[in-house]
Amino acid sequence: MSIKHGLLALLDQGPRYGYQLRSEFEAHTGSTWPLNVGQVYTTLGRLDRDGFVEPDGEDVEGHVFFKITDKGRTELRAWFEAPVSRTNPPRDELAIKLAMAVSVPGVDVTEVVQRQRAHTLRALQDYTRLKTGAAQDDLAWQLVLESLIFHAEAEVRWLDHCEARLARQAAERTPLPPADAPAPTRGRKARR
Repeated sequence: MSIKHGLLALLDQGPRYGYQLRSEFEAHTGSTWPLNVGQVYTTLGRLDRDGFVEPDGEDVEGHVFFKITDKGRTELRAWFEAPVSRTNPPRDELAIKLAMAVSVPGVDVTEVVQRQRAHTLRALQDYTRLKTGAAQDDLAWQLVLESLIFHAEAEVRWLDHCEARLARQAAERTPLPPADAPAPTRGRKARR
C-alpha cells in the first residue's frame, strides 16, 4: 500500500496537516488500513525531503500545513498512470501458513483450510453487510469494500482448490489392494 501516494492524492486537493491527512485517508478507505499519525508525519518528512511537498504555514494551534509541489504532482500522475506491479507480490500470510502446514508432520491441513474458509466466509458476510449499509455516494468506500469482497471470494475459491488438491494427494497415497485379493463384501454375507 502506498501511503506516500495516498497522502499526495489528498494534498493535491489542498494543503492539510498530518492529523487531517490521517482522518481523510481513513475516511476514504473506511479505516480498512488504519494509519498511525506518526506514520503520516514520518511520510510527510520524507515527501518534504524528496521535494514532493513543502510546508505551507501553521494555524493558531501550531498545526503545520503541507502542500504538494509540482514535482509531487508529477509523481502522483505517474503513480495513477502506472499499473500496480505484480513482480513483487505482497506476502500472503495464508499462503505461507498452508505451505508450511503441508510440510509439518501432525498438522491437519484440511482442518486449517476449513477453519480459514469459515473465517473468510464470516468476513465476506461482514463486508457485504457494510456495502449494503454504506452511503451510495461514497464511491471511494464502495470501491474499497468491493475490493475486499472480491478478495474474500477469491480466497474461498482458492481454499476450495487447496482442499481438492489435498484430497487428490491423499487418494494417490492410499495403497490399492493387490489384484489377487478377494473383493470386499458389502452388507450381507455372500450366499453359496
